[in-house]
Amino acid sequence: MYVDQASPQELQSQLVELERQYAAFQASNLNLDLTRGKPSPAQLDLSNGLDGILGGDYRAPDGTDCRNYGGLDGIADAKALFSQVLGVKPSETLIGGNASLTLMFQNVAFAHLFGVRGPETAWSREGKVKFLCPVPGYDRHFGVCKELGIDMIPVAMDENGPVMDEVEAKLKADPLIKGIWCVPRFSNPSGIVYSDEVVARMAQLAKIAGPNFRIFWDNAYAIHALHDGAPELANLMDAARRQGTEDSVLIFGSTSKVTFAGSGLAFLGTSEENLKYFKQHLGMTTIGPDKVNQLRHVKFFGDYQGLLAHMKKHAELLKPRFDAVLEHLQAGLGDSDLGSWTVPEGGYFVSFDARPGLARDIVRLAGELGVKLTPAGATFPYGDDPQDRNIRLAPSFPSLEDINQTMEVFVVCVKLAAVRQKLGQ
Repeated sequence: MYVDQASPQELQSQLVELERQYAAFQASNLNLDLTRGKPSPAQLDLSNGLDGILGGDYRAPDGTDCRNYGGLDGIADAKALFSQVLGVKPSETLIGGNASLTLMFQNVAFAHLFGVRGPETAWSREGKVKFLCPVPGYDRHFGVCKELGIDMIPVAMDENGPVMDEVEAKLKADPLIKGIWCVPRFSNPSGIVYSDEVVARMAQLAKIAGPNFRIFWDNAYAIHALHDGAPELANLMDAARRQGTEDSVLIFGSTSKVTFAGSGLAFLGTSEENLKYFKQHLGMTTIGPDKVNQLRHVKFFGDYQGLLAHMKKHAELLKPRFDAVLEHLQAGLGDSDLGSWTVPEGGYFVSFDARPGLARDIVRLAGELGVKLTPAGATFPYGDDPQDRNIRLAPSFPSLEDINQTMEVFVVCVKLAAVRQKLGQ
């Protein structure tokens, strides 16, 4: 279906048929949700073995009693295991609570208020600071900036990641830009894996932006491939060491989509010098993390290979859901000028771009049928997608049956919105 090539009569005929299909969905009283990328119950069940795994023995291999206070940066075995996810040394790793978002917020807030190297380096002393935000991107990153009063500057993404010529030009033009948000492997929502060249250029950004600049490298999907041949991500910390810019790197990860989403572990990888300053402020907010939870995760996985084997079980559950979304998009919209979409090889999302000016209308039409989609604009700072075209699809949580039904509705809504727009309705 090519609306740009259709005659008014053909469009009117399509409109009648699409409105008939839409009315049939209305009569079905649907209640479907394709909004947030939560693990499904079957995925959560994969980690039920965490409960009771310690068998009453709460001592870490080094003798630490994990029931007690202390250990601000986590137990040694957890750092040894999850540093491999981050691509850093155990000595450059901190294990926190259940949410990497907390560690991200704390790092932004501490740098903003207290500085990255003492009070004279506080971002807030320099004026109204800003972050670069590759788009489409992760709405919760944008929320951190909004909460702390940091301005956000969108930068374009292509198939390799952020457009680095644009990133570098903006940094050269504005010394108040102090950070950049990145989801480098299976990016949220596009599923892009940053190219080796992009990673190498990222490692050099501090040479442009100065020593107080930080890369917030949210590698949330570092081990979330859908198949064995999925593209790998170059190691940012290794690239930064070669440039002497390792202090500019903050790498985040978690087990939120690995074990129990609400009671997992979060981890931070950065230079030892950065960790020293971060822990000074972190120590004012906590006496230590949940080391019992860290110990049971270490015992549950055993080693890094055990962790990767666990992730293959996730992939077996996730891949059919992604396949269903992509099959519906291809069957319903593949031979058309109605939109384009990514084909991710990992992560949790499919990014769909409608014809300009239609995303909000598509989400509204689906919502009126009882199908919840991520709000249009959510993948852009301030909820403002200038072209009003990007929609994030999250297939992880619903059943296959619900995904198939949701995508049937979605395809009809995309077509209906496009035909109405072309007819001026």
